[in-house]
Amino acid sequence: MTTQSSHANPILVTGAAGAVGSIGRNVTEMLLAKGYKVRALVRREDERAGALRQLGAEVMQGDLTDLIAMHRAIEGCARVYFGMSVSADYLTATVNTAAVARHHGVEAFVNMSQMTVTQMSITESTDSPQHKLHWLAEQALSWSGLPVVTMRPTVFLDGFFRLFAAPGVRDADELALPMGSGKTSPISAVDVARAVSVVLQDPTPHIGQIYNLTGFESVMTELNKQGRYDRMTDDLFKLTGQKPISMYDFVKLHAAEFTRA
Repeated sequence: MTTQSSHANPILVTGAAGAVGSIGRNVTEMLLAKGYKVRALVRREDERAGALRQLGAEVMQGDLTDLIAMHRAIEGCARVYFGMSVSADYLTATVNTAAVARHHGVEAFVNMSQMTVTQMSITESTDSPQHKLHWLAEQALSWSGLPVVTMRPTVFLDGFFRLFAAPGVRDADELALPMGSGKTSPISAVDVARAVSVVLQDPTPHIGQIYNLTGFESVMTELNKQGRYDRMTDDLFKLTGQKPISMYDFVKLHAAEFTRA
C-alpha cells in the first residue's frame, strides 16, 4: 500500500469509543475533521458507537484478540492506531493486531505505550503487571518488521486529576491524592490524541521513532520515587507545535466537576 493511495484508505482507530479521556475517540474526531476516512473499532454497539457514526466514522465492532475480527478491521486500511485499556490480554491483543497488520501491509502502526517503559529493559522491570506487558509488547513490535511509531505518554490528567482529585477539591477544598515525594508531568488525553493525529496524517518521517509525551510537572506516587515519571520533554511541541495544556487550564475546562453544586 503506497503513501499516495493511503489518503483514500481509511485509518483504523482502535478503542474508538473509549471512556473518560479517550485517546481513540479524540483521534477519530480529529482525523475526521481533517477530512480523513476513519474506521473506528469498538468492543460493543452502544450510544458511543452511534455517536461515532454521526461524526462520519465507519464503525466496526470487534475484539482485538480475535483474529478474524482484526482481519475485517484492518483490511483496506493504510494506517493503524493501536491503543488498549488495562487488560491481562494486552500482549495477546498487540501481537494479534500486529500480525494481521503486517499481513495486510500497512504503512504505519502507531502504538500507544507508557512512559514507564523508557526505564525498562531486559534486566530492569517494575512490579506492575501492566507495565511489563507494555514492555513485552514493544519488544514484539520491534521484532515484527512493521513500520512502528511508539507513543509513550506519562500519566493522564483525565484519570489522575479529573477522576481522583476532583471529588476532594469539590467536597472538601483539598487536593487529596496518594502522593509521594517524587514528581511527574501529567498530560491531557486531548494533547496525546493531537500528537497521534499528526503522526497518522503523515507517518513517513516518524517511522521508528519513540515519542515521550509529558505535560507540566506535578507530584505523584511510588513510581515517582523510583524516578519513572520524573521527566519533562518537548516531544509534544515538536510534533504539534503546541504546548501541553496546564493543570490550571485543564481544571478550568472541567470547572463544574471541581465546583460544589
